[in-house]
Amino acid sequence: MKIPAIKGRIGDWDYYVSTLTFQQVNDYVSKIDNELHKSESLKELIQRSITNNFISIKKYILHQPELFFNSLVLAVYDDYPDWVEIEVKYEELETYQLGLLDFPSHHKIFPVDGQHRVEGIKAALAENPELGTMKISAIFIGHKNDDNGLKRTRRLFSTLNRYAKPVTMDDIIALDEDDSIAIVTRNLLENHKLFTARKVTKSKNKAIPPEDKNSFTSIITLYECNMELLKYHRKQQKKVNPNPERDNKNFAEYLKFRPEEEDLTSYEQFVTSFWNDFIDSFDYINAFTQDTGANPSEPYRNNIDGGNLLFRPIGLLPFVQCVLGLVPLTNQNFSDIFNFYNGIDLTLNQKPWKQVLWNDFEKTMIMGNKTLIKSILKYKYDESLLKQYELQNLKTKYASAINFQGNNIDDVLKDIK
Repeated sequence: MKIPAIKGRIGDWDYYVSTLTFQQVNDYVSKIDNELHKSESLKELIQRSITNNFISIKKYILHQPELFFNSLVLAVYDDYPDWVEIEVKYEELETYQLGLLDFPSHHKIFPVDGQHRVEGIKAALAENPELGTMKISAIFIGHKNDDNGLKRTRRLFSTLNRYAKPVTMDDIIALDEDDSIAIVTRNLLENHKLFTARKVTKSKNKAIPPEDKNSFTSIITLYECNMELLKYHRKQQKKVNPNPERDNKNFAEYLKFRPEEEDLTSYEQFVTSFWNDFIDSFDYINAFTQDTGANPSEPYRNNIDGGNLLFRPIGLLPFVQCVLGLVPLTNQNFSDIFNFYNGIDLTLNQKPWKQVLWNDFEKTMIMGNKTLIKSILKYKYDESLLKQYELQNLKTKYASAINFQGNNIDDVLKDIK
């Protein structure tokens, strides 16, 4: 095997950058066997680190026409490849970094970084051999199969894997062109009056900074709310417009591939309609969208009375979840349910939100009660909708939250209703 390459050096590593066809990856790149450990138990640990994630990579290769990967890092031993450098001159540039990597004998090549990509490529090639001509970039390093060489390559293996960071939620929302939720969330941020301009915080956290007096919610919370809407919408689509190819994918798998434009448009219309009804049904939400003055969200999110549940990320998400759960139970539409909640007090320093969401002694938010918030909202809408175990859980958790001291736990329901 002879392949063109560029030679480089970083730290005390010489390396070569090249490309391999998928067929070459299949033929020449092996699983890690005895290259990093001599102990059978430790070798088994390395092999177990290759999880079923390679199956997702296989599907990505088979079904994503715009697929792209970062480089494999491959170690070579049992005879280093020959480096045949080529002198290149162009105007004032002169370099010997370009050349050929020649593997004249049987070399052992294994992935130091990219084990799942290698296995995914092999699995995809087994299903579709025509993919063999596709190319992936590869970085070759030398490896010696002695004690020092094992330590050196193990260190590189752990470094590359330890410090590789997963894609953040911010990156997904801002850039992902396959994730339906990210696509629709971006469109809302650019076009919907509840989320444009400064109405969604730029903070990378779910919480909204205290100094932010403009935002309705946070980007991550909006994404999470839209995720709940997608789950609901998919269930409805299965009923009215069944499509086995779409419907048989689990939720995580569905987000990895851009859906048909018809499905994406249907989901965006559903989400837009939901938030439109939300604005139209809540008097103060409608007023907020039209407020062009300074600090429009301050009356609804502050450290005096806590503000309004819907303007707190920890309150908005369980509210959306509750509403979506009420629709099939009540046969009411979103507007009907929103109108009901428009008529109740969602101010945080009032019962039942005090000591559940808002510490009125320290004037701070209380986190970790999302399930309780959802149950309270459901109970306030119609207590008969709660099953017996749900009602018991509501009483127990609410009593604990407010430090109830009475003899009859049923008395706590008076605060909620």
